[in-house]
Amino acid sequence: MSGSRHYGQGGAGWYDDAAGPVVRPYALTGGRTQYDSDVLDLVALIVAEPAADGDGGTGGVRAGSDGWAPEPEHEMILELCRTPLSVVEIASELELALGVVRVLLGDLLDHSLVSVRRPAPVAQFPSERVLKEVIDGIRAL
Repeated sequence: MSGSRHYGQGGAGWYDDAAGPVVRPYALTGGRTQYDSDVLDLVALIVAEPAADGDGGTGGVRAGSDGWAPEPEHEMILELCRTPLSVVEIASELELALGVVRVLLGDLLDHSLVSVRRPAPVAQFPSERVLKEVIDGIRAL
């Protein structure tokens, strides 16, 4: 696999024709590496809030009064989440690292542009005692 390399300042390779442009994950998150909440696990369902169409439904999100402005990745997440998607599905669709997606989702959550839905809980298995009683009951038949 050969491809020419393009070099930025200081001679560090930043672009490879074969691989395409490389953007480090911390560049997308402003250097942040995690979101300080446990609500964004792998299977949490993310849904864009109707208020996310802040421009009257033409597709863009307005900058907040606190000076925060969404990045293109935030916009892509909002577009994807018009229907509920899990955190891992969003990461897969955007081909971004899971940690990066969690940070971006945290931004959107902090600005009330998305909501998090918990998936239905998995039924608990009966205890070992209950299983033994059932087996004993079957044997007694």
